[in-house]
Amino acid sequence: MRIHISLSPNTEILPFDYQHYLTGTFHKWIGENNIHDEISLYSIGWLDAGAPVKNGINFPKGAAWFISFWDDELMRRTMSGAIKDPDAFCGMKVTEIKIQETPEFTGRTRFAVSGPILIRKYDKNPNGDHLLYDNPEAGHYLTETMKRKLIKAGLNHECTIRFDTSYSRAKTKLVKINNISNRASICPVIVEGDPEAVKFAWNVGVGHCTGSAFGALR
Repeated sequence: MRIHISLSPNTEILPFDYQHYLTGTFHKWIGENNIHDEISLYSIGWLDAGAPVKNGINFPKGAAWFISFWDDELMRRTMSGAIKDPDAFCGMKVTEIKIQETPEFTGRTRFAVSGPILIRKYDKNPNGDHLLYDNPEAGHYLTETMKRKLIKAGLNHECTIRFDTSYSRAKTKLVKINNISNRASICPVIVEGDPEAVKFAWNVGVGHCTGSAFGALR
């Protein structure tokens, strides 16, 4: 399931790398937990309706934000926390929360992305090499990461994931979190397989670090 959160206009400019505000607010709302250290069965989207300015991003009309969950209980905890403490970040406050049920999908669905997709390959580099949308190995690692999430959720659905390389406006973005730079891809993906696996992907996102605002699907 997915919650759509409406935020009021900001009173302070957000930095261009604002993802830590998203994850910090999410963890504040759910309270004490250790899910950040586990495989994320949720995904955090980026803010919509922002306008870049000299030193960051401004949201003069507020922002739209969504968080998706495989675990309905985690969704309820998030909503409860947001209602009790609607302060988000940079002066923005929660003004409305709407729930969206997981849609029905066919066995092949193309998704746009909310946040860039991060893929790390750890074969030789212990810190992980970043694979981008035009790397022929990218689809393999997207699929393997999703398989691990399915196993974590106790599901036995089959699926494959790949970038839509026919998309002419694909690009990369350098995202810095905790002073670590990550090169990620902004490109639609195609998820094929069991329709239940496609629904699962819509909720948990694709690639690495979906709990850190990478790889959320629209």
